[in-house]
Amino acid sequence: MTDEKDTARLEAEGDAAADFLEELLDILDMDGDIDISVEAGRAKVAVIADGPSQDLKRLVGPDGEVLDALQDLARLAVQADTGEISRLMLDIADFRAGRRERLAEQAREAVAKVQESGARVSLPPMNAFERKVVHDVVLAAGLGSESEGEDPNRYVVVLPAS
Repeated sequence: MTDEKDTARLEAEGDAAADFLEELLDILDMDGDIDISVEAGRAKVAVIADGPSQDLKRLVGPDGEVLDALQDLARLAVQADTGEISRLMLDIADFRAGRRERLAEQAREAVAKVQESGARVSLPPMNAFERKVVHDVVLAAGLGSESEGEDPNRYVVVLPAS
């Protein structure tokens, strides 16, 4: 449970990240609204397009690689501002929100295969955010899962019920 002190700290993280991102958008001459929230015990910052999001999609990059790098930079900006390590989540042009839904569907399909066959099902390599989404869906379905392999080839295995 997040108390008021934690919420204030997380909001301060969001503000520091938003300042960094506003400066970045100004330098790049891009438009976007910044939305700050606190979800699941972490600060979340979303950059949302004012109009067509084509420009912002350049900040996502193929498979979210640029977004991941910008998230790391935003976390460093927060750490420089607050002195604390941040677990801030950054989303741009709803990339992570859309990716979350696609991953949840992939996880539900894997759960169905495991329930039908009784055999383990391995999913393709994923980053930590993606693996967390899958683990949460599998857990909610009443099955177990584990991550195997080494980054960047770490993947989730959905396990049959024991």
